[in-house]
Amino acid sequence: MPNATSSPVSVPEPDARKSPAKEEGRYSIRGLGINRALNRPLAGLLVRILYPTRVTPNQVTLATFALGLAGAFFFLRGRPWAFAVGGILAQLSSIVDCADGMLARARGQSSEFGAALDLLLDRINEFFLMAGGALGYYFYSGRGRLLVLGLLGTALYFLETTIFYLMNSVQGIPRKGETAEERGWLMFGIFFFGVTNRIDLATLVLPPFAVVAVLVLVVDFCRRRNRGAFGRPPNG
Repeated sequence: MPNATSSPVSVPEPDARKSPAKEEGRYSIRGLGINRALNRPLAGLLVRILYPTRVTPNQVTLATFALGLAGAFFFLRGRPWAFAVGGILAQLSSIVDCADGMLARARGQSSEFGAALDLLLDRINEFFLMAGGALGYYFYSGRGRLLVLGLLGTALYFLETTIFYLMNSVQGIPRKGETAEERGWLMFGIFFFGVTNRIDLATLVLPPFAVVAVLVLVVDFCRRRNRGAFGRPPNG
């Protein structure tokens, strides 16, 4: 029978089945899951550390936001070493971004507010990281055309996300984390181009990718309309 000298009571473990569970977006390519292969396993280690503490999922979301803003700040420094630090911080923020939802699901603390806060701060982070990278590389190289391309790519990316969430809203799709895999690849790209000091290449690659993504969304929108996915309009 246990007594005061027995081994200490073990700390509750997060439910390994609940914490990683999350629906992937319908545009994700199966077999190319950056979150499943890299981000969530590392985030799972963080969740195990945080699970027995009083740290809340929303506080983890704020930590993600702080890491992303720090990455944008280093990008704006306009130096190769700062690009590398900014890229590393961007990837760290992507890993921690997986941990907030995993922690919430493991504890049964998921909420609409938490999901909306995560969505809001993710978009702000992405804007500052992408625009910061474009501006920082301009400060470093003085190449105005790359600045224009970088800001154009940023604008097209946010056009893409606007169309995506508009489609979800019109169709009454409540899921808020459906772009997690795509965002994981975006952040990994920021990390890669930052640590290799090839933000110039990123500014050339992003605009055509974003244009293709917008076209895919528009075509999908038209196909869903033809299939009756939007239902009948309300009377009156």
